[in-house]
Amino acid sequence: MEYVKIDNHKMHVFTAGDENSPKLVLMSGSGTVSPVYDFKILYEKLISSCRIIVIEKFGYGYSDLYEGPCDIDSLVDIQREALRKSGEKGPFILVPHSMSGLEAIRWKQEYPDEVMAVIGLDMAVPEVYLHWTKEDIERRIRFMRRMRSLNKLGLLFWYPLNKRGLTGREIRQQKLLRRRNAMNPCFENEAKAVLKNAEIVKSAGRIACPVLMFISDGRQVSDGWVGYVHAFAARMNAETVDLNCGHYIHYYESEHISRRIRAFVKQITEEKY
Repeated sequence: MEYVKIDNHKMHVFTAGDENSPKLVLMSGSGTVSPVYDFKILYEKLISSCRIIVIEKFGYGYSDLYEGPCDIDSLVDIQREALRKSGEKGPFILVPHSMSGLEAIRWKQEYPDEVMAVIGLDMAVPEVYLHWTKEDIERRIRFMRRMRSLNKLGLLFWYPLNKRGLTGREIRQQKLLRRRNAMNPCFENEAKAVLKNAEIVKSAGRIACPVLMFISDGRQVSDGWVGYVHAFAARMNAETVDLNCGHYIHYYESEHISRRIRAFVKQITEEKY
């Protein structure tokens, strides 16, 4: 495993595939206990044509449980630093799932030359959170704290984990990471910052790059999610793909998603060069 040191704490960066291929940075949603295993069912279908990079932020996967800053610019800059220290150079194609959509949009807003394109895996957009109230956030945080208490007692065994595409050893590792990571304070701090982060991203305006957005059926996300995502896609002139499945779309539709990603990546790289 490859680790980099940031603020004197270890962060795990997984890489695979040809260094000269287009570089996909897979960015996990909030609460994913092990992104490197969560995304495997998808990235194993892309390694032959793309460079795969999974940054496990603090509190995620094998990275340290370190409560670093969670404002949107710090979240982006920490991941940029992880890439630099791993020797990975852009431009990158960002592939965010859920809440990390905010980070991907902000990355493109602040460092446009580093981002070639964005591929959203049911990614969140600012409007998803801007209709939430402080009471909504507080309710979610109380829920996370209750679940954290259950986890400490070993009673969160029902917490859903993806087993698709994993070996027996990887499944066991993922369960151990669930016991360590589920509902940890890093996740809580990200939740506390999400409203302010969404406001910052929204106020900075649109992004100008190719965008492909895979969108779930909306049943496992907050009210209005699908409509907000489609409205964002229209403003960005993004290509959209609606899927009849739950929020972790890469679990259910990895074959279809990987085919569309390969075609999209081929198109934008041929246009660029």
